[in-house]
Amino acid sequence: MSLNRDLLALAASVAEEAVALAHQMRSGGVDVAQTKTSETDVVTAADQAVQQLIRRRLLQARPDDGFLGEEGDGREGTSGIRWVVDPIDGTVNYLYGIDQWAISIAAESSTQVLAGVVHAAHGAVYTSARGHGAFLSGEPIQVRHQVDMGHRLIHVGFNYQPQVRALQARYVAQMLPRVRDIRRMGSAALDICMVAAGKGDGYVEECVHHWDRAAALLIAHEAGASFEVATSPSGNDLVICAPSHSYADFRRLVTDCGFILEG
Repeated sequence: MSLNRDLLALAASVAEEAVALAHQMRSGGVDVAQTKTSETDVVTAADQAVQQLIRRRLLQARPDDGFLGEEGDGREGTSGIRWVVDPIDGTVNYLYGIDQWAISIAAESSTQVLAGVVHAAHGAVYTSARGHGAFLSGEPIQVRHQVDMGHRLIHVGFNYQPQVRALQARYVAQMLPRVRDIRRMGSAALDICMVAAGKGDGYVEECVHHWDRAAALLIAHEAGASFEVATSPSGNDLVICAPSHSYADFRRLVTDCGFILEG
């Protein structure tokens, strides 16, 4: 096996165990452990426990690797490989018992993501090892065929800071009349993977962190999508992703609607 495939096999195995732990903790009830950027941006005890499990399993298998997780406890490694983890992407959905959340695990070198898995609560498992394609529960996936802008389904998300969401709402209001429809599902990783699997024609969201997007963007790339991390008018990272064949005109739409800081 290649290094990329070896890393993916480890990530997939750990993600499966992590999803099981998250479901087990959810069945016992969920408490908010703390908040982050606002009172609605929550962290549960499960986020923390799941990340601890993932970190422990990965570093037991590869003790020289680095680690970056949403809930902190990062470390520098010496192997040239770093794991990037979102223990529960879609925590608010998790809090409410909505199965639109996922475990996201990526392995990266100093220059690129090498392997990634996004394991959804409802059982779908998106995977990719760089150079080996993208898969949904073991079956190859690819982006949707090209359609006119008015026939495109676009995935979006909203930040939890009130002043940022107010601006995002204006951008989406400009976009809505020009596309088929908008979907706001609540998990950035799963939204990107839906574009990869042909279940959407584009994705744009502000304030998406590296751990939210690392695994999913590799999966999208291997499925035939293009992406970039631009800057929003609020000065935040803005992730844009769409099938490569129609990326340029989607980016123009995103720009026209005000999502991107120009100049």
